[in-house]
Amino acid sequence: MIYSVRGRLAVKELGFAVVECGGVGYGCRTSYNTVAQLGEIGSEAMLYTYLYVREDVVELFGFATQQELSCFRLLISVSGVGPKAATAILSDVTPERFAFLVASGDSKAFTKTKGIGAKTAQRIVLELKDKISSESISGSVGGDAAEFANIPSGAASSAVSEALEALMVLGYSQGETAPILGKLDPSLSTQELIKETLRLMTAKNMR
Repeated sequence: MIYSVRGRLAVKELGFAVVECGGVGYGCRTSYNTVAQLGEIGSEAMLYTYLYVREDVVELFGFATQQELSCFRLLISVSGVGPKAATAILSDVTPERFAFLVASGDSKAFTKTKGIGAKTAQRIVLELKDKISSESISGSVGGDAAEFANIPSGAASSAVSEALEALMVLGYSQGETAPILGKLDPSLSTQELIKETLRLMTAKNMR
């Protein structure tokens, strides 16, 4: 399995990029958001990849971040959502926004992507929310008082739990995110909590 590719960026187009590694050019289908994060032709690039194999179709998909790749994997696991639809959705929304929409049950927002109808959007929300353990979420919010000691119970049971659920959609564990959420301002909205948690985690990993 090809986990990632790193090398010289040879081609950069809307929804497609080629990264040359050891004399081999890997063509990757991707989202507009990932293309926007790539540098100039000739610069070094790295993409986290997914090899899609179905009958006579073999395509490599690449994404700038592991979070976007996680979203892609989740989307193609939904019945009726193929890789083309998944990359279209990820071209319209960031991983943070995607997680927030799923966690908040906002299926209507997904219909703004071309080719995504109301029924498909509803399946995305319903099927992905089912993959999140509500028991582990409620346990992390209400069971570990130390992590949420500075948050009023009302906020912890609403905005914080929604933010934690959304971050778990992205593939983060409650052990990674709960300690950070417990230190944030409880007056922040769910989306602000998600963005700030991701920012702090990124900053921590770059040290």
